[in-house]
Amino acid sequence: MIEVPTIETPRLSLIAATKPILEAALRGDKSLSRILEAKVSHGWTEFGDSIFRFSLEMVKSNPSDVIWWTYLPILKAEKILVGSCGYKGPPGKAGIVEIGYEIAKTFRNQGLATELAKGLIDFAFSYPEVKSVKAHTLAEINSSGTVLTKCGMKKVEELFDPDDGEIWQWMVSRPTILNS
Repeated sequence: MIEVPTIETPRLSLIAATKPILEAALRGDKSLSRILEAKVSHGWTEFGDSIFRFSLEMVKSNPSDVIWWTYLPILKAEKILVGSCGYKGPPGKAGIVEIGYEIAKTFRNQGLATELAKGLIDFAFSYPEVKSVKAHTLAEINSSGTVLTKCGMKKVEELFDPDDGEIWQWMVSRPTILNS
């Protein structure tokens, strides 16, 4: 496999989707499987190709920002792709990044979404310019809200999204270390 930035969690390797990986994803599951050297689970993404096309354009325009876009979570024990996740771009002036994630239906309810979300949050906070991490869910009690709560996020605002309607914004700020 080619050398790419990776976020490691106990059970997952979150592989940064570089230009060749994104191009393989857009060609199809067989190409993606070859480049990742992993099986590709059926229904691994519900987001569809548009997110990968967008990430590809962003990575092409600024390759050094690859760490702030899409990641592909590989379940280490089985060497299988189980979803997608990542950031919606580099930190803005206020030091905020947004995360998003999805887990294939056959791999849900195993704690993988919480594990990868924690991995994304911890990775973001390893950069001093990141002050807060946010996420959005539909404005209803659901498993995504449970995942974000387990990651230390708090619901901070209700917003209107033109595509999704009412949504909730969740946020966690960089942990502060008290000197004794």
